[in-house]
Amino acid sequence: MAALGWLTPRRRSATARSVLAGEAAAEAARKTSLQLEQEREEEAAALEAARASEAEPEEPEFPVAGDVRAAAFFDLDNTVMQGAAIFHFGRGLYKRKFFQRRELARFAWAQIWFRLAGVEDPAHMQEARDSALSIVKGHRVSELMSIGEEIYDEYMADRIWPGTRALAQAHLDAGQKVWLVTAAPVETATIIARRLGLTGALGTVAESVEGVYTGRLVGELLHGPAKAEAVRALAAAEGLDLARCAAYSDSHNDIPMLSLVGHPYAINPDTKLRRHARDREWRLRDYRTGRKAAKIGIPAAAGLGAVAVGTAAAVALHRRRR
Repeated sequence: MAALGWLTPRRRSATARSVLAGEAAAEAARKTSLQLEQEREEEAAALEAARASEAEPEEPEFPVAGDVRAAAFFDLDNTVMQGAAIFHFGRGLYKRKFFQRRELARFAWAQIWFRLAGVEDPAHMQEARDSALSIVKGHRVSELMSIGEEIYDEYMADRIWPGTRALAQAHLDAGQKVWLVTAAPVETATIIARRLGLTGALGTVAESVEGVYTGRLVGELLHGPAKAEAVRALAAAEGLDLARCAAYSDSHNDIPMLSLVGHPYAINPDTKLRRHARDREWRLRDYRTGRKAAKIGIPAAAGLGAVAVGTAAAVALHRRRR
């Protein structure tokens, strides 16, 4: 206050009050600033908490370990394995002289179609069924099972999709059962399931009498809605809760099966299934390096001319479908 000595008492008093007011205001401003900063921090924390409470809960880890009422169901052709099991099986039978080159050409054509078109065509499946039944008629079931083991090693083992195999293993590691569900013969499907360490397989059942194939089916191909019925029946027998189960397929034909479970997956999906899955926010997985990445593997014995003609026709038809 010495610097104010030249002022009159009244002026000194007023100036002192001004200084005091300024200091008080500054101190109050500092306190207010600290208080406001604290309030902003509290408001931000409250807002973050509110957002967290309103947000969707995080999806639990899946598959859930120890959930014994859950299981997984995997389509086979182009989901677990590149191509169709029945055609690989036919190649193996041809190698063992079960049928002639003309019949192999039909297998080759159907395999070309399956690889390029990327869909299961009912007409080709019917032809494959009739061909397979005529070929195995009169043979013993045990003989075909033994040959099937060899054919798996020759034509199927290196065509398993690693990504899908990992998905199946995740369910197994969680203590859940894993089943193949396929239109392929149940014997072939069972061999593949056993080789992959899966629980078992649902497949098309060919009639046999005293261990010998009759050339007829028990019912029809396990395809489309029939797969859903098989899964429903197995779930009831096993005491499974389908809402906890998962299903995996590449084909729109399996939408009935996928729609049964609480966790449907579209694997390497065809166009119709991809659209359906996106509309319903199903999970999608694609393990192909390209849209039609799988190479076409046709044995040379099928005849280069037949394969060339078949390939050209399939490509032309595929282009018209796009």
